Amino acid sequence: MGRYTYRAIDESGREARGVVDADTQDLANDTLASRGLTVTRLDVQGAADVAAGRASWADRFRTVGSEELILFTKQFGTMLRAGIPVLRVFDILQSQSENPRLKQVGATVAADIRAGSTLFAALSKHKGVFPPLYSSMVLAGETSGALPQVLQRLVYIVSHEHKVKSDVRAALQYPALVLIALTAAFVALITLVIPRFATVYEKMRIELPLPTRICLSLSAAVREGWPWILGGIAVLVGLVAWAVRTEGGRLLRDRLLMTFPLIGPLVVKASLSRFSSILSILQATGVGILDSFEILTGTIGNAAIARELAGIKTQLEQGHGLARPFASARYFTPMFVNMVAIGEESGNLDEMLREVSSHYDAEVEFATKRLTTALGPILTVLLAAMVGFFALAVYLPMWDLAKIATRGG
Repeated sequence: MGRYTYRAIDESGREARGVVDADTQDLANDTLASRGLTVTRLDVQGAADVAAGRASWADRFRTVGSEELILFTKQFGTMLRAGIPVLRVFDILQSQSENPRLKQVGATVAADIRAGSTLFAALSKHKGVFPPLYSSMVLAGETSGALPQVLQRLVYIVSHEHKVKSDVRAALQYPALVLIALTAAFVALITLVIPRFATVYEKMRIELPLPTRICLSLSAAVREGWPWILGGIAVLVGLVAWAVRTEGGRLLRDRLLMTFPLIGPLVVKASLSRFSSILSILQATGVGILDSFEILTGTIGNAAIARELAGIKTQLEQGHGLARPFASARYFTPMFVNMVAIGEESGNLDEMLREVSSHYDAEVEFATKRLTTALGPILTVLLAAMVGFFALAVYLPMWDLAKIATRGG
């Protein structure tokens, strides 16, 4: 329920001011009319502050999952197609939402719209809930007058990206567990096992093998300098986190990712799928090609490809067609360029882009399975190599001592 401040004229012609509680602005008007008041001004009383005040600290930092955003978008689009005004839609969504964060954000968005803000500007203030792509697509829908259709496409985009992320996350679960096991085993061996053998090796009058000397040096370094090691790791993580927030850092990160074996092709194909899908939707809803590239440059989610798109946009402004700039850019495959050229010549660019998106969806799924299949043996070999190295480090001195004792006997 919202709180509204009002100015009104009563039945005797005097001005009245006050506050009324109601679920919607229309209900507030009805309540005041039933009191014999003629409303001259009705405003939300700090809707954003009221919503924030009702929300607990935990609710303010609670995330909105992809499934909740998909459901929200479906309901939003359905009510708009039914002819319900945007403000009324947000009042309904706010009252029906089970997520406190989404409820609070809905109240804030409704308040901003009542204050004269556009839907795009109101959504853009909540990037933690509505990603830049989401807000930009809404802007495209507002501009073209096809917001319900754009929301329907947004459901597909959000659902598709959620599926891709879920598939990749599921594929990386086993490798992540193996890496955690490797790290734990390494730390346990260095800090617990090797030190116990170190005292035995000190009493030996033999030259220790190279693997043993390496392990003893590592063990001493970890046991004596672990605060410095942890501090160095923390500083390194902080520097990397800071760097990827800068434009140059994001560009370097994405370029490096796309050069890695197995991972690089997956990143490129996922980006091309997203690009094709979004550009197809923008073209189908009547957004101009230059405006489409402006939206995509800021929402593609890959700084290296965004840099290429900025260059392509410059060529488009100079009067070039689509196919030629794409052919001269990195990361865009010949298959993609050919499909764009066919779509441009036939006038069915949005349809061809949908085909490209479907093709790369399948490629992403295949690349994800290939990555999973390849990482298993690689990590198994690494685990075996580490265990074998430490086994040699521990037992080689004992074997050498046994040989000496046998010769002496």
